[in-house]
Amino acid sequence: MRKFLQISILVLLAVPVMAQQKARKKTADKNGAVVKKPLAHSVYDFWQDNTERLITNDGRFFVYGQNPQEGDGKIIVRELVTSKVDSVKRGSGARITYDSEFAVFKIKPQLALVTAARRAKKKKEELPKDSLAIYNLRAGSVEKIPAVTSFKLPEKGGSWLAYQLEAPLSAKDKKDTTAKAVKPAKAPKKETEENGFKLIVRDLKTGAEQPYGYVKEYAFSENGKWLAFTTTGNDSVYKAGVYVWDAATKNAKLIHAGHAKQKFTKLSFAKFNDELAFIADADTNSKTQIRLPKLYFWKGGLETAQLIADESKQPGLAGWLVSSNQTPEFSKDGTKLFFGTNPKPVVADTTLLPEEIVSVEVWHWQDRNLQTRQKVTAEQDKKRAYMAVYHIAENKLVQLADKDIESTDLVNEGNAEYILATSDHKYSHEHWDWNPKQDVYLINTKDGSKKLIKEKLEGNVRMSPEGKYAYWFSNPDSAWFAYDVAKSQLIQLTKNKDVRFTDEEDDHPDFPNPYGVAGWTKGDESILINERYDIWQFPLTNVAGAKKLTNGRPEKRVYRHVRLDQEERGIDFSKPVLLSSVHEPTKKEGYFNFDPATGLSTKLYEGDFKTGRVIKAKDSNQLLFTRETFKDYPDYFATDGTFKTITQVTFTNPQQKEYLWGSVELVDWIAGDGTPLQGLLYKPDNFDPAKKYPMMVYYYEKNTENLHTHYAPRPIRSYINFSYFTSNGYVVFVPDIVYKVGYPGQSAYNCLIPGVLSQISKGFVDKDRIGISGHSWGGYQTAYLIGQTNLFRAAEAGAPVSNMTSAYGGIRWDTGLTRQAQYEKTQTRIGGSLWEKPMQFIENSPLFYLPKVQTPVLVMHNDDDGAVPWYQGIEYYMGLKRLGKPVWMLNYNGEKHGLGKRQNMKDFAVRMYQYFDYYLKDAPKPSWLGEGLPYIEKGINQHLELMDK
Repeated sequence: MRKFLQISILVLLAVPVMAQQKARKKTADKNGAVVKKPLAHSVYDFWQDNTERLITNDGRFFVYGQNPQEGDGKIIVRELVTSKVDSVKRGSGARITYDSEFAVFKIKPQLALVTAARRAKKKKEELPKDSLAIYNLRAGSVEKIPAVTSFKLPEKGGSWLAYQLEAPLSAKDKKDTTAKAVKPAKAPKKETEENGFKLIVRDLKTGAEQPYGYVKEYAFSENGKWLAFTTTGNDSVYKAGVYVWDAATKNAKLIHAGHAKQKFTKLSFAKFNDELAFIADADTNSKTQIRLPKLYFWKGGLETAQLIADESKQPGLAGWLVSSNQTPEFSKDGTKLFFGTNPKPVVADTTLLPEEIVSVEVWHWQDRNLQTRQKVTAEQDKKRAYMAVYHIAENKLVQLADKDIESTDLVNEGNAEYILATSDHKYSHEHWDWNPKQDVYLINTKDGSKKLIKEKLEGNVRMSPEGKYAYWFSNPDSAWFAYDVAKSQLIQLTKNKDVRFTDEEDDHPDFPNPYGVAGWTKGDESILINERYDIWQFPLTNVAGAKKLTNGRPEKRVYRHVRLDQEERGIDFSKPVLLSSVHEPTKKEGYFNFDPATGLSTKLYEGDFKTGRVIKAKDSNQLLFTRETFKDYPDYFATDGTFKTITQVTFTNPQQKEYLWGSVELVDWIAGDGTPLQGLLYKPDNFDPAKKYPMMVYYYEKNTENLHTHYAPRPIRSYINFSYFTSNGYVVFVPDIVYKVGYPGQSAYNCLIPGVLSQISKGFVDKDRIGISGHSWGGYQTAYLIGQTNLFRAAEAGAPVSNMTSAYGGIRWDTGLTRQAQYEKTQTRIGGSLWEKPMQFIENSPLFYLPKVQTPVLVMHNDDDGAVPWYQGIEYYMGLKRLGKPVWMLNYNGEKHGLGKRQNMKDFAVRMYQYFDYYLKDAPKPSWLGEGLPYIEKGINQHLELMDK
């Protein structure tokens, strides 16, 4: 008779509230002091994250979300000067008015109520509804409006709010038997997805509201002067069509009348001018396969919207149509309206019976894109639109893009007389090469003429903010270039002779990546380019006069520009510039002030932590930034540009002080080939160097830059949680790996094994209780390593490539691309094709070392993995199973490369920790590990219970 022991996950999954209460219950010693406890799986749901971080333009209020991983969160409003704090339960999706007066957000119904209603099989309309919260920031008061589906605010102006209400429940839905409903002479029109819902326009300052019925779409102009909406109407007075509401008069005007069954979409206002564009579909038959969209234009002063383009009047090829999939976009100056056109779609013959339809793919050797790639992009291709432009003053239509030039971008916010365009048609058949190649064009918006400015560019091209220059990094040249539009002149900016502007540590058999561009100065005068440590300024009229702005290389300090104004188009060198800083040797991070006038960089703030996102108030010097360490969640801190006074303003997980956590430090060792290496060593709280600890090894390329990264306890998507392991008495070792081209497996051995041995030599690691875990690239290396050494007592390999020869010619199903480039040039680093280097493909494949494996191994490989085909996991599992080796494979049905469903992540966390606890800590064996899980019990029993020893 077998006795089963209850574990925390069963409590968590069966009775989550009880489990959370138990996990959060404080324990005390005989002196009353709180005794810290190890993290358990039951803590996941109530551990919190900060979201929706917004600061008012005047810098007075910080509005953010604080949400548990699973459960009801809240919106928190903090006044930064007084530190006054208020909160609204279950708030989410916050927006702040431009005048800093109000915060508006949804209030979600209680999760428990929604879950109960779903469990009771309630209809959609019977489920609990969202409410709307209007929070007056100055008064600290909140008004709640029930049953709201959506809301919108103007981006930059006005005190207006528009929101839509849910349809009221009918008497039938309410099931009211207390009174007999009186049947009206004519049933009122119902509010539905097809008919639209009630829209309310509200003056936030006065509270006055105006309702409009049966609205389908609505949009504010950026300045808040106008609100456009579409409606299916209700009678001869309130007609179907498109309306424009004027904030000055508070009146809505019908600018395009239509039929209730016609569709009006893609409402788009100009930024400054009183102009609107939209797409209309006049066909009332919903079953019509080929729709005939029409583009309309309206501006203040016009009584009705004007038809600009349709199937009979459009600038594309004969038979083309206006696209209903591309939202029209005005140039910033309002002189041009950009929109899309497309060929008539290919439609199916709906009269055919299923048995008459032939479904076949023809894989042609000259296909521009692989059939698998075409499958991935099929919906995108069906909706593809080709850019055209309407010149408003001239009433002129011009087609800009065509089937040979699909990718286009506006220049200078559409104000320029040309657009940027690229085409990869000549080169996209080279499926085995992941370095994009493309021809670059400038297309004149006046006549559609094309000018080729770069042929076969291997890199990505962009335009300077004001459109004076196109610029790019050329992979084959490992250099930055600019193209002077006015002079039609190519300018080479960098040469990599004295200074390298490409990754100095890159170890791939491919072109190294650049360090990027910091930005442009005002007027497109100079471009700022990053190298490993410093920022360089290149004047476009005198490239020889380039100068280094910072001086980080002598002390190995990395400087990067911090963009405080997200709307800033050019960096203003008339005032100081904020830089972020990372000191490579110590991993200290912080901020410096760069003064363009003196060229001096002054330290403002630095420490043993990792800095993150910086938020600046638009109209004040108030800054918010995150700071984190392994022990400290990335909470927000408030300061000004001087960083002299710093105040913590979020306190996200106060319960963490009740739990054991751990610490982290940098460690050094020498690889087998003599290369000096670094890694991270995580230790438990109350670490005793005289004790022997089990050790987990995890790795993926390089991780030492994550010295100060905080890892909150959460279910596992793919890799182990360091905090959970240290809290439960493990040491965790995370080594950096460097590679030699052609020998990825041997490189991992060369770096990792000496690193593990160096930790054992310190005396506190139990050499007989070491586990190893890796996912994807790390999963491959784990599978390889246990075929080379018996150092590990247990291993976990997630989504491993086991046989490079069979994986090489496969497809990455999520992208539809071939895997060949991955093996030749990118992460696998073989450096050649299978035919050029067959022995390296074999020698680096774990499959061929299976007879040597003596380490138990847990594999997680899911059947919808779009990155590494799950057949690789099957090959590995089947080989070990045939050889009589202990192996288990977890396949979460329908999951991809990493787990996405929370219930599966929770389950995997439990199984992985049970597995390593059994092998490394002599914990009881779980039933699934001892006896498996019969297929007929899948989804019914999980067999997580522990067996008697």
